[in-house]
Amino acid sequence: MFKALNETLEAYQRRDPAARSKLEILLLYQGVHATLYHRLAHWLYCHDWKFLARCVSQWSRFWTGIEIHPGAKIGRRFVIDHGMGIVIGETAEVGDDCLIYHGVTLGGTGKDQGKRHPTIGNNVLISCGAKVLGPFKVGDNARIAANAVVLSEVPPDATAVGIPAQIVRIAGKTPHYADEVDQTSVRNPTLDKIAALSARLDMMEQMMTGEYYKQQAACAAARAEAQKEKAERE
Repeated sequence: MFKALNETLEAYQRRDPAARSKLEILLLYQGVHATLYHRLAHWLYCHDWKFLARCVSQWSRFWTGIEIHPGAKIGRRFVIDHGMGIVIGETAEVGDDCLIYHGVTLGGTGKDQGKRHPTIGNNVLISCGAKVLGPFKVGDNARIAANAVVLSEVPPDATAVGIPAQIVRIAGKTPHYADEVDQTSVRNPTLDKIAALSARLDMMEQMMTGEYYKQQAACAAARAEAQKEKAERE
């Protein structure tokens, strides 16, 4: 138990520049408190003390602002940064070395029975405000951008962005995304589509105002003049 706690405190030190000492992290970081409460609640849940398990999880929610259902499975070296507003559902599974920011939801869609919540692989980063909804897997070393809404499986080493989330990058090598706390250096495919629609709209406006046809006529006149000069030289 003490070894696992020490691993968690070291993980916080690596990933949070503001963390000055293990003692400070242990006493003052609500992410650590929520994880410790969950370990107890999950033990009670697995030993069929479900009412007591839920009591512990509700106290943790009141004390930390982080709601983790006692049935959820959480891996080692789990880091919660800030943490307010995090919700992790009953059948969710989180692997080792994961980093989750405030406002994240690992939830269901309301349409599934049994396994209703996502399975998060190892070394996954889920940025602030992201929603991962449904009984699918997020692969190892993946990262999910801030405020993304993920409704389908994310392959390993991939970056998911947007609403609904789309895969915008799959690395050729295995990066340690959870150590690279970078939530903004990603490309949003929705913006590309908006830019294409804007360009098409500009062309249609030019056609409606006659500018398009004027440009076409000028080009045709220039081609005709060039052909005439060529004929005269011959």
